[in-house]
Amino acid sequence: MIGAMLERVVAACDGASKGNPGPAGWAWVVADGAETPARWEAGPLGRTTNNVAELTALERLLAAVDPDVPLEIRMDSQYAMKAVTTWLPGWKGKGWRTASGKPVANQELVARIDELLDGRSVEFRYVPAHQVDGDRLNDFADRAASQAATAQEPAGSALGSPEPPPAPDAPAATARRVPSARSGSGKPARRSSSSSSRTLKAKFPGRCVCGRAYAAGEQIAKNDQGWGHPECRTAGRAQA
Repeated sequence: MIGAMLERVVAACDGASKGNPGPAGWAWVVADGAETPARWEAGPLGRTTNNVAELTALERLLAAVDPDVPLEIRMDSQYAMKAVTTWLPGWKGKGWRTASGKPVANQELVARIDELLDGRSVEFRYVPAHQVDGDRLNDFADRAASQAATAQEPAGSALGSPEPPPAPDAPAATARRVPSARSGSGKPARRSSSSSSRTLKAKFPGRCVCGRAYAAGEQIAKNDQGWGHPECRTAGRAQA
């Protein structure tokens, strides 16, 4: 367990599922004082959903950090974050039922996280996933979880594992930092708009560089300023 010599710990955690459900993995990373990845751990989960992987990553992180240490946790999973910060009190008050009366999904994991959060100082911080200049800790956890999902093998600093490689479709800045790419991503793909015409279905609604919104399920593509309408890729490059 990471001890109380640290006044405040900044960390990130992430999960990945190749197919959702599919081969899945979890990962967490703890930073040093300069917010550089210092310790990390990742592990396989067999075949399960992305939500289970995200919650497992959070549970493993909380179990690894001394409960007396103030903790900042960076995550790109709105589901996992809202589950333990927004929805949890209502679920418990309703006997682990949702507002519609259905049993809470992944109740065992959520309850375990609730126990680990009891009496400790934790600040959750949402960070967008797969940004060219995004949060480096979240990016590290994402890559480690993706590698664990693909390889179905444990990894981590305690095992002497090398830094997890970027996904094949990682932004160019990340790819230059760690050149050996071989694992995929369990979330919307990160891809340099200058080298790909790939489109995919948006998991969440968002707003294109052109200013128009796109809906969940709509086809989107990567431009130099983020995700948006496929026809706006050229415009995105022109404005970069």
